[in-house]
Amino acid sequence: MDVYRTILQFLHYHPQSTRDEITKGINFENSDATMKRLIATGIQNGDIVVTGKARATHYSLSNKAQLLMPFNLDTYFAVDVDRRQVQTSFNFELISEQLPTIKLFTEEEELLLTNLQAEFRLHVSEMTESEYHKEMERLGIDLSWKSSQIEGNTYSLLETERLLRESKTADGKTKEEAVMLLNHKDALRFILDNPDYLQTLTVSHIEDIHQLLTKELSVDRGIRHRRVGITGTKYHPLDNEFQIREAMSDTCQLINSKSSVFEKALLALVLLSYIQAFSDGNKRTARITSNAILIANGYCPLSFRSVDSYDYKKAMLVFYEQNSFYAIKQIFIEQYEFAVREYF
Repeated sequence: MDVYRTILQFLHYHPQSTRDEITKGINFENSDATMKRLIATGIQNGDIVVTGKARATHYSLSNKAQLLMPFNLDTYFAVDVDRRQVQTSFNFELISEQLPTIKLFTEEEELLLTNLQAEFRLHVSEMTESEYHKEMERLGIDLSWKSSQIEGNTYSLLETERLLRESKTADGKTKEEAVMLLNHKDALRFILDNPDYLQTLTVSHIEDIHQLLTKELSVDRGIRHRRVGITGTKYHPLDNEFQIREAMSDTCQLINSKSSVFEKALLALVLLSYIQAFSDGNKRTARITSNAILIANGYCPLSFRSVDSYDYKKAMLVFYEQNSFYAIKQIFIEQYEFAVREYF
Protein backbone atom coordinates (compact mmCIF):
# COMPACT_ATOMS: atom_id res chain seq x y z
CA MET A 1 0.00 0.00 0.00
CA ASP A 2 1.45 3.44 -0.90
CA VAL A 3 2.13 6.06 1.76
CA TYR A 4 -0.65 8.38 0.58
CA ARG A 5 -3.29 5.68 1.00
CA THR A 6 -1.78 4.76 4.39
CA ILE A 7 -2.26 8.37 5.54
CA LEU A 8 -5.89 8.32 4.41
CA GLN A 9 -6.55 5.06 6.22
CA PHE A 10 -4.93 6.42 9.40
CA LEU A 11 -7.19 9.49 9.26
CA HIS A 12 -10.19 7.25 8.67
CA TYR A 13 -9.65 5.74 12.11
CA HIS A 14 -8.07 8.83 13.75
CA PRO A 15 -9.86 12.02 12.65
CA GLN A 16 -8.63 15.38 13.88
CA SER A 17 -4.99 14.22 13.97
CA THR A 18 -1.99 16.54 13.90
CA ARG A 19 0.84 16.08 11.41
CA ASP A 20 3.06 14.66 14.18
CA GLU A 21 0.36 12.17 15.16
CA ILE A 22 0.04 11.02 11.55
CA THR A 23 3.82 10.67 11.23
CA LYS A 24 4.09 8.57 14.39
CA GLY A 25 0.88 6.65 13.73
CA ILE A 26 2.04 5.28 10.36
CA ASN A 27 5.72 4.97 11.34
CA PHE A 28 6.68 7.43 8.61
CA GLU A 29 10.46 7.47 8.13
CA ASN A 30 10.90 10.12 5.43
CA SER A 31 11.35 13.85 5.96
CA ASP A 32 8.79 16.21 7.47
CA ALA A 33 8.81 18.09 4.15
CA THR A 34 7.64 14.92 2.39
CA MET A 35 4.81 14.47 4.89
CA LYS A 36 3.78 18.10 4.37
CA ARG A 37 3.72 17.53 0.60
CA LEU A 38 1.60 14.36 0.93
CA ILE A 39 -0.90 16.12 3.18
CA ALA A 40 -1.01 19.11 0.80
CA THR A 41 -1.76 16.69 -2.05
CA GLY A 42 -4.60 15.21 -0.01
CA ILE A 43 -6.04 18.67 0.62
CA GLN A 44 -5.75 19.58 -3.07
CA ASN A 45 -7.44 16.30 -4.08
CA GLY A 46 -10.32 16.96 -1.71
CA ASP A 47 -9.47 13.91 0.40
CA ILE A 48 -8.26 15.76 3.52
CA VAL A 49 -9.86 18.70 5.33
CA VAL A 50 -8.06 21.06 7.69
CA THR A 51 -9.23 22.63 10.94
CA GLY A 52 -7.30 25.10 13.08
CA LYS A 53 -4.08 26.98 12.38
CA ALA A 54 -0.37 26.75 13.13
CA ARG A 55 0.29 24.33 16.03
CA ALA A 56 -3.46 23.76 16.43
CA THR A 57 -3.83 22.43 12.86
CA HIS A 58 -5.67 19.09 12.64
CA TYR A 59 -6.50 16.88 9.68
CA SER A 60 -9.47 14.65 8.92
CA LEU A 61 -10.87 12.86 5.91
CA SER A 62 -13.41 14.63 3.74
CA ASN A 63 -16.83 13.08 3.25
CA LYS A 64 -15.75 12.02 -0.24
CA ALA A 65 -12.66 10.22 1.02
CA GLN A 66 -14.55 8.55 3.85
CA LEU A 67 -17.03 7.06 1.40
CA LEU A 68 -14.80 6.30 -1.59
CA MET A 69 -11.36 5.50 -0.11
CA PRO A 70 -9.91 2.18 -1.31
CA PHE A 71 -9.92 -0.75 1.11
CA ASN A 72 -7.81 -3.87 0.73
CA LEU A 73 -10.37 -6.56 1.54
CA ASP A 74 -7.81 -9.30 2.18
CA THR A 75 -5.98 -7.14 4.73
CA TYR A 76 -9.23 -5.89 6.24
CA PHE A 77 -10.75 -9.33 6.78
CA ALA A 78 -7.48 -10.80 8.03
CA VAL A 79 -8.45 -9.10 11.32
CA ASP A 80 -10.97 -11.07 13.36
CA VAL A 81 -14.51 -9.67 13.44
CA ASP A 82 -14.32 -8.91 17.16
CA ARG A 83 -11.01 -7.05 16.79
CA ARG A 84 -11.90 -4.87 13.80
CA GLN A 85 -12.42 -1.18 14.52
CA VAL A 86 -15.88 -0.66 13.05
CA GLN A 87 -18.92 1.58 13.13
CA THR A 88 -21.35 -0.65 15.01
CA SER A 89 -24.49 1.46 14.59
CA PHE A 90 -26.38 3.07 11.74
CA ASN A 91 -24.83 6.30 10.42
CA PHE A 92 -27.69 8.82 10.55
CA GLU A 93 -25.70 11.48 8.66
CA LEU A 94 -24.87 9.24 5.72
CA ILE A 95 -28.09 9.50 3.70
CA SER A 96 -29.29 12.98 4.64
CA GLU A 97 -25.98 14.90 4.85
CA GLN A 98 -23.00 13.07 3.32
CA LEU A 99 -24.28 11.36 0.18
CA PRO A 100 -26.28 14.27 -1.32
CA THR A 101 -23.04 16.21 -1.92
CA ILE A 102 -20.90 13.31 -3.20
CA LYS A 103 -20.44 11.96 -6.73
CA LEU A 104 -19.90 8.24 -6.34
CA PHE A 105 -18.19 7.70 -9.70
CA THR A 106 -15.06 9.43 -10.92
CA GLU A 107 -15.15 11.10 -14.33
CA GLU A 108 -13.25 8.14 -15.78
CA GLU A 109 -15.67 5.63 -14.25
CA GLU A 110 -18.71 7.59 -15.42
CA LEU A 111 -17.25 7.76 -18.95
CA LEU A 112 -16.60 4.01 -18.99
CA LEU A 113 -20.16 3.26 -17.87
CA THR A 114 -21.65 5.79 -20.30
CA ASN A 115 -19.72 4.22 -23.20
CA LEU A 116 -20.89 0.77 -22.17
CA GLN A 117 -24.47 2.04 -22.06
CA ALA A 118 -24.10 3.45 -25.57
CA GLU A 119 -22.78 0.05 -26.68
CA PHE A 120 -25.80 -1.61 -25.06
CA ARG A 121 -28.27 0.71 -26.82
CA LEU A 122 -26.56 0.16 -30.17
CA HIS A 123 -26.68 -3.61 -29.83
CA VAL A 124 -30.31 -3.58 -28.70
CA SER A 125 -31.26 -1.42 -31.68
CA GLU A 126 -29.81 -4.09 -33.97
CA MET A 127 -31.75 -6.93 -32.32
CA THR A 128 -35.14 -8.24 -33.23
CA GLU A 129 -37.74 -8.17 -30.47
CA SER A 130 -37.45 -11.95 -30.19
CA GLU A 131 -33.66 -11.80 -29.84
CA TYR A 132 -33.91 -9.10 -27.17
CA HIS A 133 -36.42 -11.07 -25.08
CA LYS A 134 -34.31 -14.21 -25.41
CA GLU A 135 -31.22 -12.45 -24.05
CA MET A 136 -33.21 -10.76 -21.30
CA GLU A 137 -34.61 -14.15 -20.29
CA ARG A 138 -31.08 -15.59 -20.16
CA LEU A 139 -29.90 -12.68 -18.05
CA GLY A 140 -32.90 -13.15 -15.76
CA ILE A 141 -32.08 -16.83 -15.20
CA ASP A 142 -28.48 -15.95 -14.37
CA LEU A 143 -29.59 -13.19 -11.99
CA SER A 144 -32.10 -15.44 -10.24
CA TRP A 145 -29.40 -18.07 -9.76
CA LYS A 146 -26.63 -15.75 -8.55
CA SER A 147 -28.86 -13.61 -6.33
CA SER A 148 -30.19 -16.76 -4.67
CA GLN A 149 -26.72 -18.32 -4.43
CA ILE A 150 -25.48 -15.27 -2.53
CA GLU A 151 -28.23 -16.04 -0.01
CA GLY A 152 -27.13 -19.67 0.37
CA ASN A 153 -29.32 -21.35 -2.26
CA THR A 154 -27.65 -24.57 -3.50
CA TYR A 155 -29.29 -24.88 -6.93
CA SER A 156 -26.72 -24.95 -9.74
CA LEU A 157 -27.12 -22.69 -12.76
CA LEU A 158 -28.27 -25.62 -14.91
CA GLU A 159 -30.77 -26.70 -12.25
CA THR A 160 -32.03 -23.13 -12.03
CA GLU A 161 -32.50 -22.94 -15.79
CA ARG A 162 -34.47 -26.17 -15.78
CA LEU A 163 -36.67 -24.97 -12.91
CA LEU A 164 -37.41 -21.58 -14.45
CA ARG A 165 -37.91 -22.84 -18.01
CA GLU A 166 -39.57 -26.20 -17.36
CA SER A 167 -40.83 -25.92 -13.75
CA LYS A 168 -38.83 -29.04 -12.81
CA THR A 169 -37.32 -29.04 -9.34
CA ALA A 170 -33.89 -30.52 -8.60
CA ASP A 171 -33.41 -33.68 -6.57
CA GLY A 172 -32.15 -33.24 -3.04
CA LYS A 173 -33.10 -29.57 -2.81
CA THR A 174 -35.62 -27.98 -0.48
CA LYS A 175 -38.94 -26.54 -1.55
CA GLU A 176 -37.85 -23.16 -0.15
CA GLU A 177 -34.88 -23.05 -2.53
CA ALA A 178 -37.14 -23.57 -5.53
CA VAL A 179 -39.60 -20.98 -4.27
CA MET A 180 -36.80 -18.43 -3.83
CA LEU A 181 -35.75 -18.88 -7.45
CA LEU A 182 -39.30 -18.79 -8.80
CA ASN A 183 -39.96 -15.62 -6.81
CA HIS A 184 -37.00 -13.98 -8.54
CA LYS A 185 -38.52 -14.92 -11.88
CA ASP A 186 -41.88 -13.40 -10.89
CA ALA A 187 -40.27 -10.20 -9.60
CA LEU A 188 -38.24 -9.77 -12.78
CA ARG A 189 -41.26 -10.48 -14.95
CA PHE A 190 -43.22 -7.82 -13.06
CA ILE A 191 -40.46 -5.28 -13.62
CA LEU A 192 -40.12 -6.09 -17.32
CA ASP A 193 -43.91 -5.92 -17.78
CA ASN A 194 -43.98 -2.56 -15.96
CA PRO A 195 -40.71 -0.95 -17.10
CA ASP A 196 -41.54 2.53 -15.80
CA TYR A 197 -42.56 1.27 -12.33
CA LEU A 198 -39.43 2.64 -10.66
CA GLN A 199 -38.93 5.83 -12.62
CA THR A 200 -39.64 7.38 -9.22
CA LEU A 201 -38.70 5.24 -6.22
CA THR A 202 -41.05 5.01 -3.22
CA VAL A 203 -41.04 2.95 -0.04
CA SER A 204 -44.26 1.22 -1.11
CA HIS A 205 -42.64 0.18 -4.42
CA ILE A 206 -39.73 -1.37 -2.51
CA GLU A 207 -42.19 -3.18 -0.24
CA ASP A 208 -43.98 -4.53 -3.32
CA ILE A 209 -40.73 -5.96 -4.70
CA HIS A 210 -39.88 -7.47 -1.32
CA GLN A 211 -43.30 -9.10 -1.17
CA LEU A 212 -42.82 -10.67 -4.61
CA LEU A 213 -39.40 -12.01 -3.61
CA THR A 214 -40.52 -13.52 -0.31
CA LYS A 215 -43.99 -14.89 -1.05
CA GLU A 216 -44.59 -18.44 0.25
CA LEU A 217 -41.42 -18.18 2.32
CA SER A 218 -41.33 -17.81 6.11
CA VAL A 219 -40.60 -14.09 5.95
CA ASP A 220 -42.66 -11.36 7.62
CA ARG A 221 -44.19 -8.83 5.27
CA GLY A 222 -43.54 -5.12 5.51
CA ILE A 223 -41.10 -3.08 7.57
CA ARG A 224 -39.78 -5.12 10.49
CA HIS A 225 -40.76 -4.45 14.09
CA ARG A 226 -37.87 -6.18 15.85
CA ARG A 227 -34.08 -6.31 15.89
CA VAL A 228 -32.06 -8.30 13.37
CA GLY A 229 -28.43 -9.37 13.43
CA ILE A 230 -26.02 -9.85 10.53
CA THR A 231 -23.63 -12.77 10.50
CA GLY A 232 -19.94 -11.87 10.39
CA THR A 233 -20.13 -8.28 11.62
CA LYS A 234 -20.62 -6.20 14.75
CA TYR A 235 -22.74 -3.69 12.81
CA HIS A 236 -26.30 -3.52 14.17
CA PRO A 237 -29.00 -2.09 11.87
CA LEU A 238 -31.73 0.20 13.13
CA ASP A 239 -34.28 -1.51 15.36
CA ASN A 240 -36.91 1.25 15.59
CA GLU A 241 -39.68 0.98 12.99
CA PHE A 242 -40.15 4.75 12.79
CA GLN A 243 -36.44 5.31 12.18
CA ILE A 244 -36.36 2.50 9.59
CA ARG A 245 -39.23 4.08 7.67
CA GLU A 246 -37.57 7.48 7.87
CA ALA A 247 -34.29 6.04 6.57
CA MET A 248 -36.13 4.32 3.71
CA SER A 249 -37.99 7.52 2.83
CA ASP A 250 -34.73 9.53 2.92
CA THR A 251 -33.10 6.90 0.69
CA CYS A 252 -35.87 7.19 -1.89
CA GLN A 253 -35.58 10.98 -1.82
CA LEU A 254 -31.80 10.77 -2.24
CA ILE A 255 -32.01 8.32 -5.15
CA ASN A 256 -34.72 10.33 -6.90
CA SER A 257 -32.61 13.49 -6.58
CA LYS A 258 -29.58 12.01 -8.37
CA SER A 259 -29.19 12.75 -12.08
CA SER A 260 -26.91 9.78 -12.80
CA VAL A 261 -28.82 6.53 -13.33
CA PHE A 262 -25.67 4.64 -12.35
CA GLU A 263 -25.60 6.44 -9.00
CA LYS A 264 -29.30 5.73 -8.49
CA ALA A 265 -28.76 2.00 -9.09
CA LEU A 266 -25.64 1.77 -6.92
CA LEU A 267 -27.29 3.64 -4.05
CA ALA A 268 -30.29 1.31 -4.14
CA LEU A 269 -28.01 -1.74 -4.22
CA VAL A 270 -26.07 -0.59 -1.16
CA LEU A 271 -28.45 1.41 1.02
CA LEU A 272 -31.38 -1.01 0.96
CA SER A 273 -28.98 -3.68 2.20
CA TYR A 274 -27.51 -1.32 4.81
CA ILE A 275 -30.86 -0.29 6.30
CA GLN A 276 -32.09 -3.91 6.52
CA ALA A 277 -35.71 -2.74 6.55
CA PHE A 278 -37.15 -6.26 6.37
CA SER A 279 -36.74 -9.31 8.59
CA ASP A 280 -35.16 -11.17 5.62
CA GLY A 281 -34.65 -10.73 1.89
CA ASN A 282 -33.00 -7.31 2.07
CA LYS A 283 -30.07 -7.94 -0.31
CA ARG A 284 -32.37 -9.71 -2.77
CA THR A 285 -34.71 -6.73 -2.70
CA ALA A 286 -31.74 -4.37 -3.15
CA ARG A 287 -30.45 -6.23 -6.21
CA ILE A 288 -33.85 -6.38 -7.89
CA THR A 289 -34.69 -2.76 -7.05
CA SER A 290 -31.32 -1.64 -8.42
CA ASN A 291 -32.02 -3.53 -11.64
CA ALA A 292 -35.55 -2.14 -11.80
CA ILE A 293 -34.09 1.38 -11.75
CA LEU A 294 -31.75 0.50 -14.61
CA ILE A 295 -34.56 -1.04 -16.64
CA ALA A 296 -36.93 1.88 -15.95
CA ASN A 297 -34.36 4.23 -17.48
CA GLY A 298 -33.51 2.04 -20.48
CA TYR A 299 -30.17 0.86 -19.07
CA CYS A 300 -28.63 -2.59 -19.13
CA PRO A 301 -29.54 -4.67 -16.04
CA LEU A 302 -26.97 -6.70 -14.11
CA SER A 303 -26.97 -10.47 -13.63
CA PHE A 304 -24.02 -10.54 -11.15
CA ARG A 305 -23.26 -13.94 -12.69
CA SER A 306 -19.49 -13.65 -12.69
CA VAL A 307 -19.09 -12.17 -9.20
CA ASP A 308 -17.81 -14.41 -6.43
CA SER A 309 -20.49 -14.65 -3.72
CA TYR A 310 -17.91 -14.35 -0.97
CA ASP A 311 -16.42 -11.20 -2.53
CA TYR A 312 -19.91 -9.69 -2.78
CA LYS A 313 -20.58 -10.40 0.89
CA LYS A 314 -17.23 -8.93 1.92
CA ALA A 315 -17.89 -5.78 -0.11
CA MET A 316 -21.21 -5.32 1.69
CA LEU A 317 -19.69 -5.98 5.12
CA VAL A 318 -17.05 -3.30 4.50
CA PHE A 319 -19.84 -0.88 3.72
CA TYR A 320 -21.77 -1.84 6.85
CA GLU A 321 -18.69 -1.39 9.02
CA GLN A 322 -16.87 1.52 7.33
CA ASN A 323 -19.45 3.07 4.95
CA SER A 324 -16.94 2.52 2.14
CA PHE A 325 -18.42 2.26 -1.35
CA TYR A 326 -15.10 1.30 -2.92
CA ALA A 327 -15.38 -2.49 -3.10
CA ILE A 328 -19.06 -2.71 -4.03
CA LYS A 329 -18.59 0.06 -6.62
CA GLN A 330 -15.87 -1.98 -8.32
CA ILE A 331 -18.24 -4.97 -8.43
CA PHE A 332 -21.00 -2.79 -9.91
CA ILE A 333 -18.73 -1.48 -12.68
CA GLU A 334 -17.33 -4.93 -13.48
CA GLN A 335 -20.81 -6.46 -13.58
CA TYR A 336 -22.18 -3.70 -15.80
CA GLU A 337 -19.40 -4.34 -18.30
CA PHE A 338 -19.96 -8.10 -18.02
CA ALA A 339 -23.71 -7.74 -18.68
CA VAL A 340 -23.28 -5.51 -21.74
CA ARG A 341 -20.64 -7.78 -23.27
CA GLU A 342 -22.18 -11.13 -22.28
CA TYR A 343 -25.84 -10.67 -23.15
CA PHE A 344 -26.15 -7.86 -25.65
